[in-house]
Amino acid sequence: MVDSKQVYNHYETLKVNANATQAEIKQSYRRLVKLFHPDINQETADKEQIIRINAAYEVLRDSQNRRQYDQQLQDNSEKLNGQYQQRPGQQRYQTTRPTGRDADEQVEEWLRLVYQPVNELLDRILYSLEDQVEELAADPFDDQLLEEFAEYLNTCREDLKQAQVVFRSLPNPPSLAKRAAYLYHSLGQVADGIEELAYFPLSYDERYLHTGQELFRIAARLHKEVQDLC
Repeated sequence: MVDSKQVYNHYETLKVNANATQAEIKQSYRRLVKLFHPDINQETADKEQIIRINAAYEVLRDSQNRRQYDQQLQDNSEKLNGQYQQRPGQQRYQTTRPTGRDADEQVEEWLRLVYQPVNELLDRILYSLEDQVEELAADPFDDQLLEEFAEYLNTCREDLKQAQVVFRSLPNPPSLAKRAAYLYHSLGQVADGIEELAYFPLSYDERYLHTGQELFRIAARLHKEVQDLC
């Protein structure tokens, strides 16, 4: 879970500088995923690192989100500098922990407003791919089938975008951090899977189809991990 009150340096997480191009960010992201993903590299597998990498890439991959994040980094830096310049005895902001009742209400609210709708959208995306690929397999070079496959991917993009917006709409309670992390990671794998699948109608290269299917399978396993935690 990424603390909404703490600004992590996503550039450091992805091993790039703040002036990196989008292509450099994407290249570094893919390299780090291959390095730490348990389904790809058992020797250096690190699920927590993968979660941080996906969180960083989710922000920096989008130009608008990246600009907002850069401003947030700057504001946070200025805030910290201001704290260091405070005179002794100055009052600092103190955060308060929610009571047990408040915490229960936060859990219920997050499950109802975030988990349930995102879970439904993931179901719709993940478990529709097999039928689509099966239909496409009848003739992978048929223009009509390729057009229908492209329309299907556009629908998946819209569902994914909605799921991402809902996921970011409310910070998850600390007690649900693990569930939120798996859910977030699943969304990241779906995003990459759609991107890979979209190359197939353009290139007719089945490697993109296979890679996209594998990313969806990883996302499905992570999605199941979320459900097993219920």
